[in-house]
Amino acid sequence: MSKLIFESDRQKFIRLSHDAKGYHRRAVLFAEQSQSPGLIFNVASIAVECYLIALCAWYGSMPYNHNYGSLMDSAEEVIPFAPELSRQIRALDEIFGICSLDNYHHGTPTLEDTLGIIAICRELSALLAPLESQGSPAQ
Repeated sequence: MSKLIFESDRQKFIRLSHDAKGYHRRAVLFAEQSQSPGLIFNVASIAVECYLIALCAWYGSMPYNHNYGSLMDSAEEVIPFAPELSRQIRALDEIFGICSLDNYHHGTPTLEDTLGIIAICRELSALLAPLESQGSPAQ
């Protein structure tokens, strides 16, 4: 049996924020290497998912679904988001709806999409930074 099932919210937060940073960093490196927009977008999208789940773990409110709309619904229950950032994250489902059972799709990201999702990663990283320096998440 996996030990991850028994992680505390703090352990989930630490693991997921670390994973998010790694995927974020890799997406930026792929962009700097002029890799394909699809590769950059896919890696950055995992970073966005990890950032949002880490944020939810901090507040002890885990999402029930991992599409971007559901992740934002859960995240916005615990902290306010800038309306534009919320809209941009929710719009990711238009390109990358792989977590939807009813409307599975995977579009073809453009260079503009990659720049947008990397900017989202930067904003989410900045949101989590103050939490990382604090002690324990709220229980």
